[in-house]
Amino acid sequence: MALTTVKEIIGEMKNPSSEDIALIEKAYEFSKKAHENKMRYSGEPYFIHPAATAKILAEYGMDATTIVAGLLHDAVEDGCTTREEIEKEFGKEVLFIVDGVTKLGKHKYRGAERHAESLRRLLVATASDIRVLIVKLADRKHNVQTLEYVSEPKRRRIALETLEIYAPIADRLGMGRMKRNLEDSSFPFVDPDAARHTAEMLKLKTKETEDGLAKVQKELKRELAKKDLVTFRTDIRMKGLWSLHQKLKRKHDDITLIHDIAALRIIVPEIEDCYTTLGVVHAMYRPLPGEFKDYIAFPKPNGYQSLHTTVVTPEAGIVEIQIRTEEMHRRAQFGIASHMSYKQLGKGIEKLGKDVQKNRFSSLSFSWVRSLIPSLMKVSGKENGTKDPVKVPLWLAELAEAHAEVAGSEEFVEGLREDFFSHRVFVFTPIGDVVDLPAASTPIDFAYAIHSDLGNHIQGAKVNGKLVSFDTQLNNGEVVEIIRRDAAHPSSKWLEIARTSLARRHIRAALGMSEPARLQKKKKKPLKIKS
Repeated sequence: MALTTVKEIIGEMKNPSSEDIALIEKAYEFSKKAHENKMRYSGEPYFIHPAATAKILAEYGMDATTIVAGLLHDAVEDGCTTREEIEKEFGKEVLFIVDGVTKLGKHKYRGAERHAESLRRLLVATASDIRVLIVKLADRKHNVQTLEYVSEPKRRRIALETLEIYAPIADRLGMGRMKRNLEDSSFPFVDPDAARHTAEMLKLKTKETEDGLAKVQKELKRELAKKDLVTFRTDIRMKGLWSLHQKLKRKHDDITLIHDIAALRIIVPEIEDCYTTLGVVHAMYRPLPGEFKDYIAFPKPNGYQSLHTTVVTPEAGIVEIQIRTEEMHRRAQFGIASHMSYKQLGKGIEKLGKDVQKNRFSSLSFSWVRSLIPSLMKVSGKENGTKDPVKVPLWLAELAEAHAEVAGSEEFVEGLREDFFSHRVFVFTPIGDVVDLPAASTPIDFAYAIHSDLGNHIQGAKVNGKLVSFDTQLNNGEVVEIIRRDAAHPSSKWLEIARTSLARRHIRAALGMSEPARLQKKKKKPLKIKS
């Protein structure tokens, strides 16, 4: 692998100042010297890794401080330099990020109990500064791209940790490109046979659809031009290997049931153009019932926005078409990192606020972005030359807080796997707010996700206006209404129905069942009666 040059790193940055360039050049040489004579498993100079990590951060639009931290992220841990040297040469802010990344690197995936501790440390570290996690994701991305040189047991552990911890976090941060890279690079080392099988199926499907999709592209361009839409671009997206594998498992390996293997993206200038384009698409091709999703009016909780429709075309068969603006496309690719540039652009922050205000439905989804804005602006007045740490998204801080006092490692792992790392469904309150829940959640989970008091007093539930039982599984896009009554209270049966650990925890509290008491109740021995 070729060494990334400092010019390549700077070339990926958007309008770097002369101070930024000087700082990165200084850090590049400092790191190169610090890692001198150190080699990777591949036999290449170790400095290849921090340089590649810095380039990934630059590609994601990160600032000079974060890129410098990427160049130095291994220097202390590997004993190449000291914390004091880094602070002296680059300041407390860079040291803070490097320290955070170093702490994350010390906790490996080695089974349930250590897994719990690793995740706990991960959440605590990212609650201090989101940039720590973004550097760690960039570090992990480059590492999994070179896993073939690592010993087999370590290789599988790193790949599994990437799939189970880092890829889902990238997804929740809206970093679609990072998520896919992490998943598809790790998949072959976790299950080589499944990866080969999925790749073969994808290759056959790609061959079938590419020519047809090219014809669809031409037809759409011609029809859109008739509507005076000429400033747009299109590209073809094939589903990632790991994502396709997961979907094949849910569809019992029947690829004919998967309609989004190939997607045609149409990227237009303005939101109004999205809906105009949708009208043209539906006039040309028959849409499949129930397969239209408006993520512009109802963004996903990670900030993702786009129109999705699935249509039947004579040239390429069933095809998913995604329509979005350039800004939405960048957000879908880079997620939270795409907002880091707002710290330098006052007008950008103002624009983001206006965009949120335009659409009442997006206020919940963008609450974490808005919480970032104050700390993303440049801070000039600190005596020690540091800036306030960049805040994390609200969902991540709440997650850390929710599990901070859970004593048992098993319960901690169970809660995170169920509530955070599982497939999600997006349902709506009657006023249109988005509620993000694990797949197979019920009205009980929905109620507790809104508020514990609402959950503790559920009398009934409606889905899309119809009364349903408490054990009804919720689906994407449904409107859920909870009927509340003061006299209503949880029953022990709710513990069997609830899907989320949050709901079960509140139910146990309402029933007066502490976790130790619940376990003791299960293990209670029969009384011995003396004769």
